[in-house]
Amino acid sequence: MVVYGVALLAFCTLCGVFLGDILGSLLGVQANVGGVGIAMLLLIVLSSMSSKKLHLGADTKSGINFWSAMYIPIVVAMAARQDVIAALSSGWVAIVAGVAAVAFSFALVPLFARMGSDPPPLETSEDRAE
Repeated sequence: MVVYGVALLAFCTLCGVFLGDILGSLLGVQANVGGVGIAMLLLIVLSSMSSKKLHLGADTKSGINFWSAMYIPIVVAMAARQDVIAALSSGWVAIVAGVAAVAFSFALVPLFARMGSDPPPLETSEDRAE
């Protein structure tokens, strides 16, 4: 059911915007800081958890997978409406927070890549002789 995917996406978006506003307030910036990224990470965690632990039906899984795939264009639309000028005029805190978030994300890519799959077995000289 696609409705469950929409509900999950809406929940993640609302939580991300709320937490991003709180993070912005804590940093002294009058803007949403990282709300879209928080929503995306929450959607990834919840959609992977739903397929493993909740024993959902095939229609429900396909609805959640559909909206998980549609989230990238939605992120672009959400990010386009954020007030970047207000964040940058608030000072260097927004710039430092953005650069730190990107650097942290890039640092996590190798870790997630190693967790994703087992490496293929190494080919030995005995295997090549056969």
